[in-house]
Amino acid sequence: MGNFVHLHVHTEYSILDGAARISAVTKRAKSLGMPALAITDHGNMYGAVAFFDACDKAGIKAIIGTEFYLAEDLYNHNGKQTLNHLVLLCKNEEGYKNIAYLNAVAFRDGFHYKPRIDHKVLEEHHEGLICLSACLAGEIPRAITARQFDEAEKLVLWYKNLFGEDFYLEMQDHGIPEQTEVNKYLRIYAKKYNIKLVATNDVHYVDKEDAKSQDVLLCVQTAADYNDPNRMRFPCDEFYLKTEEEMSALFADTPEAITNTMEIVDKCNFGFVYGHYMFPHYHPDTGEEPTVYIRKLIDEGVKKKYGKETPEIRDRIESELAVIQKQGFIEYFLIVWDYINAARNMGISVGPGRGSGAGSIVAYLIGITNIDPLKYDLYFERFLNPERVSAPDFDVDFEDSRRQEVIEYVRRKYGYDRVCKIVTFGTMAAKNAVKDVARVLKLPYSEADRVTKAIPNKMVARNAKGDEFDLKRPNILMKVFGKYHPKETDKDYGVDYSVKDLIEMYNEDPEIRRVVDIAIKLEDMPRQASTHACGVIIGADILDQHMPLGRNGEDITSQYTGVELEHLGFLKMDFLGLRNLSDIKMAIEYVKQNHGVEIDFDHSSYDDPKVFAMLSTGNTKAVFQVESGGFQRFLRELKPTCIEDIVAAVSLYRPGPMDSIPKFIKCKHNPELVSYAHPLLEPILKQTYGCIVYQEQVMKIVQALAGYTLGQADMVRRMMGKKKVDDMVKEEVIFIHGKPETVDHGKVSTAIDGCLKRGVSEEVAHAIWNEMKDFAKYAFNKSHAAAYSLVTYQTAYLKTYYEAEFLTAVLNNRITNIDEIRNYISYAKEENIAVLPPDINESVGFFTVKNKKIRYGLAAIKGIGLSAIDSIVAERNLHGRYTSFENFISRCESKVLNKRLVENLIYAGAFDAFGLYRTQMIGMSEQLIERVSLIAKQRESNQMSLFGDVLKEDSTFTVTYPKLNEYDHKTKLSLEKSVVGVYVSGHPLDGYADKFRDCTFNTSFLQNTEEDEDGNEVFTDVKNDMQVYLGGIITGVTKINTKSGSTMNFVTVEDRYGAIECVFFPKKYEKYQTLLREEQLIKIKGRLQIRDDNKVSVSVDFAEGVSEEQTAEAKPQEKQQREFLGIILDENTEHLKDELIDVLATYPGEITVYFKINGKNYKMDKKVRNCRGLVNELMSIVDEDKIKFFKA
Repeated sequence: MGNFVHLHVHTEYSILDGAARISAVTKRAKSLGMPALAITDHGNMYGAVAFFDACDKAGIKAIIGTEFYLAEDLYNHNGKQTLNHLVLLCKNEEGYKNIAYLNAVAFRDGFHYKPRIDHKVLEEHHEGLICLSACLAGEIPRAITARQFDEAEKLVLWYKNLFGEDFYLEMQDHGIPEQTEVNKYLRIYAKKYNIKLVATNDVHYVDKEDAKSQDVLLCVQTAADYNDPNRMRFPCDEFYLKTEEEMSALFADTPEAITNTMEIVDKCNFGFVYGHYMFPHYHPDTGEEPTVYIRKLIDEGVKKKYGKETPEIRDRIESELAVIQKQGFIEYFLIVWDYINAARNMGISVGPGRGSGAGSIVAYLIGITNIDPLKYDLYFERFLNPERVSAPDFDVDFEDSRRQEVIEYVRRKYGYDRVCKIVTFGTMAAKNAVKDVARVLKLPYSEADRVTKAIPNKMVARNAKGDEFDLKRPNILMKVFGKYHPKETDKDYGVDYSVKDLIEMYNEDPEIRRVVDIAIKLEDMPRQASTHACGVIIGADILDQHMPLGRNGEDITSQYTGVELEHLGFLKMDFLGLRNLSDIKMAIEYVKQNHGVEIDFDHSSYDDPKVFAMLSTGNTKAVFQVESGGFQRFLRELKPTCIEDIVAAVSLYRPGPMDSIPKFIKCKHNPELVSYAHPLLEPILKQTYGCIVYQEQVMKIVQALAGYTLGQADMVRRMMGKKKVDDMVKEEVIFIHGKPETVDHGKVSTAIDGCLKRGVSEEVAHAIWNEMKDFAKYAFNKSHAAAYSLVTYQTAYLKTYYEAEFLTAVLNNRITNIDEIRNYISYAKEENIAVLPPDINESVGFFTVKNKKIRYGLAAIKGIGLSAIDSIVAERNLHGRYTSFENFISRCESKVLNKRLVENLIYAGAFDAFGLYRTQMIGMSEQLIERVSLIAKQRESNQMSLFGDVLKEDSTFTVTYPKLNEYDHKTKLSLEKSVVGVYVSGHPLDGYADKFRDCTFNTSFLQNTEEDEDGNEVFTDVKNDMQVYLGGIITGVTKINTKSGSTMNFVTVEDRYGAIECVFFPKKYEKYQTLLREEQLIKIKGRLQIRDDNKVSVSVDFAEGVSEEQTAEAKPQEKQQREFLGIILDENTEHLKDELIDVLATYPGEITVYFKINGKNYKMDKKVRNCRGLVNELMSIVDEDKIKFFKA
């Protein structure tokens, strides 16, 4: 054992400052023979648990600490104050509680630029802590360097009196002149006041050669250029983990400062304890014991959900309860039940279930889940079993817009100081690390872009045995640049992930090599702390007494990650938001309003043939889980006929299992092709046509064929899923030959018969094992798939029977996302559902639906605040419809009436029903607003004039509008889009469909995404670098000059579904620059580029302009003296005449209407006006080409 230990170490959690990775620094300390190591990150304990685990793995003692920021008054949040540093290390459990509390106070109460504490709170919470006086930024060193020696001595005495023998004067020597001066006085104070000295190195990186990487990291933090002489930088390269010999040489004249580090090591004996739970208690309102209360809920659930109890139900209940009670999770189930029950009582939609918890009949009966595990053959053991010693984990979906209300309920119930959100860390992912380093080192953008584009988003590599391995974090850069060399004991030993192009760039370009070498060292470093989207900790006690708390904006968070908190025994709950639940709830309300039908999916049998017929068409836009183009093709081939088909489909449509889709489809449609390797497999695989689809099937196979308990079977399932190759080799022997009962430390492992004993031949058993082994690593959790398939069915049902109401709900739940609004409006029109423009007399805030027509909401118009909408609608409800444009102006509340509001409503078409041109209303709007404003002022001053009275009386008030022509078609649409975000009354591409018919790509392909195995959002219908051919109208052009002096363009091209950026690099810009102007119709061929943040662009290879010559029907009509409306009906549509006349009668005007019915002309006795509202309503009844406005 050595005589020195590092006690001042900044890991990667001194974010964008420390570059000593926990994994590397602990290994290095061990290799140097140091028996312990401390972590002292700046102002936090983010890395404490990971550090403790890494030290434990390395076989050294972990010392948990923090280098705090010390303010004069932590509650003073004015100005930017001087912050001193102070190092605290915890000795014991009391010390840990105090250092955790100090961290919590620093973030919760003291955060101002940095998390801060002060002397007062330190004085109250210093027990169990060792204090070091810190670096040059410490209070005492700063007083010395400022020549304030009296103040320095005063501080020395204050700390000694507070910490006694646990206060040490900290000496450092990085070759900095100020340190020499400080150390001189520290020796004097040590001798004068009998205080011990301790030597530290301010470790910010592991090895001396890492200094440059850490320097680049500082540049990333401060957004500085590496060569900027005035930037923040460390003065030398001495901030590394030095050897004992190096440290002893530096402090040769003070050897006790070296050996005193060991004294501190001996004092510090805190360690985290795992394997226990700190769950809150649940106390039923009835005063009953939790076990009694849960049985009461179960019995009520049996009556409600089954009606009559059967032996099968009772046996399942009792077997589950035995496990739940034995493992101490009765109260856990009740806690989850309580907040789900509270959510339902608040009218908040709750999902049917999620994850393996859907396999519990207890959860189903008390209302945690809403899927019958007996009906769908789901296993409780997949969720919880005696052989699996880990806490259960119910993830619950709530309608996304009200999820926060449930979290707030939990806070109120258990206490605001016992509930917090969970921290998560954004990291420097591979491509971003390259980009960040390239920016700092001034590598040209084009070169950095060339490197990052060559880094694959996905890759499957193989070892010599042919086993497949996905390219995954960590160390992606090391892998793709050929610098990753796994050991023989690693799973991916022998796998080559290298990319030839990247290796060539690295070898041939020294600047790229320089960037990559540093990026490799910085990859996956934490970049910032943020808040987990749905994770919440519920404590049994006040949280800051047990763990450090952090802050992200207004959110108080943990400082440990969710996984770490679970290991420490805290109760972690995931409150997930599922927007589709909001879609379903809102659509059900619309159906009830419009049709008087109450839909209750709680009592659905999920077997409606029309729903499966709709799914079989593949027309599944907006249907949960199945709306991607690939899934639509799958459904058309599968033609599902039952809910089990949907459960299987969503399980198969994933990387890996997707390879089994052809076999699954073939066997479904050709039952004679289904075969089983052994008769025992038939009842297990019958529902999936002989294919292994679910993890639960793997569990059932080893149970039925070899005699495993379901708990043992779950261990096999996990082993296969995690690809534990060595364990699987051993397990195959047990599967075939069995094993006797064993007892290990009092724990009994039940005997396993093995296949041979149960009549399954070794050859068949081996073949079955290999099939399971290959599929289990991809097989899906049936409990999760089944629960989510119920949501799929519900959305499919609503689309089948009430599509207009369903799409209206979808639109309203995406009202702030203009791309999705555009996408679903286009889809509604494709489905022959009329989408009517905003109308001042029909619209409310949200989209509405009536008579299978969707009406735009006023909230979709820019610049129309909610208070204005409420005022407009309230006035209309109170005093009747607005009768004219001027009537609206006169009745609009003065506090909401303004020029922007009125103009945006005009541009959006909200007043089109009044029969005026938009130009005319724009021309008069400001004058009318001024007149109304004047009257309001007169009214307030009691100076009402006759003019004011006349204006108030709408029947007398008249306005003469200027004689103006309407905006031309393009201008009208452009202004409309500027305020609504989409084209409503038409589209610039109207009349050009034939010209874009050969395009193979449109922006709707970018609407569908899913999460990959790492939780990243990925596109389902497109992939990086795929060739695309698209067309649309240019709506934006940005020209930039490159460093070489050439020009490139970023062009926004919009089609009916959305917009996409198209990049014209210099050579392409030079070739096509004459086309690159706004409102140009264009067709483009190129390659799709998908960035790490899922931003998509097209790198253009070819472009051509599109002639703006429309078809005759699409050309605007020339102005004539008289305008007519013609409606053409034939024998198939003449029965619509009466409905059309009813619509026409609601739009009185000066235009004569003629019907042409079966070749004969009929004149209508009433005249109409030409407005978009009329046209849209007519188009909802007959096709657009049967409606003709013409001049004669």
